[in-house]
Amino acid sequence: MIQRGFENSALIPAELDELKDRARLCRGDIVKMTTLAGSGHPGGSMSSIDIMVLIWAKADLDPANPCKPARDYVVVSHGHVSPAVYSALGRTGYFDVDQAVAGFRMAGSVFEGHVEHRVPGVEWNTGNLGQGLSAGCGLALAQRLHGRKGRTFVVMSDGEQAKGQIAEARRFAVKFGLDLTVIIDYNELQISGSIHEVMPNRIAAGYEADGWAVLNADGHDFQSLYSAVRTALDDGRPTMVLAKTVMGKGVSFMENKVEYHGAALNKDQCASALAELAVENDLTRLEAARKGFKRPGIAGGTCPIESAFSVDPGKPKQYSPEQQTDNRSAFGTALLEVAQASARKPGSSPIAVFDCDLAVSVKTAKFASEFPQRFFQAGVQEHNAATIAGALSSKGVVCFFADFGVFGIDETYNQHRLNDINWANLKVACTHVGIDVGEDGKTHHCLDYVGAMRNIFGYNVVVPADPNQTDRVVRAVAGQPGCWLIAMGRSKTPLILAENGSPVFGGGYEFVYGRADWVRAGFDCVIATMGQMTARAVEASARLARSGVKAGVLNVSCPKKLDADALRKAAETGLIVSYEDHNVHTGLGSCIADFILENSLPTALVKMGVGSYAPSGRTEDILAVMGLTPQHLEAKILHELKKT
Repeated sequence: MIQRGFENSALIPAELDELKDRARLCRGDIVKMTTLAGSGHPGGSMSSIDIMVLIWAKADLDPANPCKPARDYVVVSHGHVSPAVYSALGRTGYFDVDQAVAGFRMAGSVFEGHVEHRVPGVEWNTGNLGQGLSAGCGLALAQRLHGRKGRTFVVMSDGEQAKGQIAEARRFAVKFGLDLTVIIDYNELQISGSIHEVMPNRIAAGYEADGWAVLNADGHDFQSLYSAVRTALDDGRPTMVLAKTVMGKGVSFMENKVEYHGAALNKDQCASALAELAVENDLTRLEAARKGFKRPGIAGGTCPIESAFSVDPGKPKQYSPEQQTDNRSAFGTALLEVAQASARKPGSSPIAVFDCDLAVSVKTAKFASEFPQRFFQAGVQEHNAATIAGALSSKGVVCFFADFGVFGIDETYNQHRLNDINWANLKVACTHVGIDVGEDGKTHHCLDYVGAMRNIFGYNVVVPADPNQTDRVVRAVAGQPGCWLIAMGRSKTPLILAENGSPVFGGGYEFVYGRADWVRAGFDCVIATMGQMTARAVEASARLARSGVKAGVLNVSCPKKLDADALRKAAETGLIVSYEDHNVHTGLGSCIADFILENSLPTALVKMGVGSYAPSGRTEDILAVMGLTPQHLEAKILHELKKT
């Protein structure tokens, strides 16, 4: 019986025997599941399996209670070795391993080709190489912020060490003193051949240069592995164990053969491999189970209780017309007040903020000053910060990641995609979106945030119109599950006022996701707009009124979840004009166009937006160059109305 923990100086003989036998059976599982699927990555799975068998056997984990809060975390960064992960977990008691072998890579099965967090014991979906260490940093922070003593293990491949995000994560881990143990499967082969030829990389030297302790181990000798991991856990700083392994270890004709990195054995080869491993060849039985597959009996392995969180939104702040400010400042103030209110309320979840060297610009500096232990300055490490924040947000911590739009959205698109796949609860607050980036120019114009996030199924997008709406959006979103983007410009923004002069988003206004707001009534046409452009739409409506045209203004702050009733009412005028400082081909106008087509609404739609990369300059000057001023909007509507 293997005892949990790394307290003993060495493995006892009985543990060694059991670990060796378990690894032998796991190797059999690996070749069987990949042969049955006709695809997969058996070579790396067999070089990694001894590492995984040891960690899941000795770490503070309970297969009967995989979601217990006080546990260690294990992240497998090279997610393509899922056969090793599933076999190790199954043989450790998390589920019947036959389910994984028979259901591997089948449509509808949780045992997907890359590790899947619906499988009990899997903490984080990986697959895109290079993100596992960042996810491990996030989970290690979760242990700290919840006051737990659990450790975090990250198992990685050697080929992925060429990825830049790993270097970002290494430095972050050292800066914040995270309790991390990395074990690298060092088989020295990747898809295209030797790691030393594909992309030379001084792996150990890189970790040492960034302040990590580095240990060496024989990745197929359990005593050597155990000793290295035990030393790492006692080191007091992030430690990497470079475990020398052999691709395809355990089957002689597979060993050190790069072709088995991603090629399954045929049935005859599988039979030979199983014979060499002294593992029963029950492919016929498993093949029948695979043919009869419906859905496995595992009802998801995620830990929803652990991901739950609670905040106190505090009291909404109302800005007056005399208070000239911007949406980003309103965001920073609301964020601080939510954190203050939550800190006073027993049972509230911790709130963490991630910044990438822009705290003054994105208005998180006040939070940093008052809550320094929950403010994480990542420097110019957007990819790493986005993944860390996402992983942390999945463990009951309310996380805000603040950045400029072009960095926090465009540059980190894939990180947000994986956060969504992992059911994270990340709040992304991006300022300087659209063309409202002053003189910075086209490299900094985030023109595609709606279009980008439309591609990520679970992401919610809110583009508030003024400081009052921003305040209420932040307070509402802080307590909502799922991933959210709050998109804001840079410049000071006039309050949106009703025709009687009262703030549209003040008083008793409550933000409801998916509800559009009528700012002006109109029966000749409706201007559908969002964000910074709402005030300009109101100005255009006033100009049109002087020409006898009654143009309604509809603030559509939630472009991914349109207000059906409001748009149907807008369509009754016969003309909807979408008005945005976003890519005209992928933004609000395109969302509305889809809605009109799908609902067969009898209305014309004219899209006004950014049609090309914009130059440097003051915002108003850029709008003039791009044909997007209130005067341009007025002229366009008059032209369209004349046509009808």
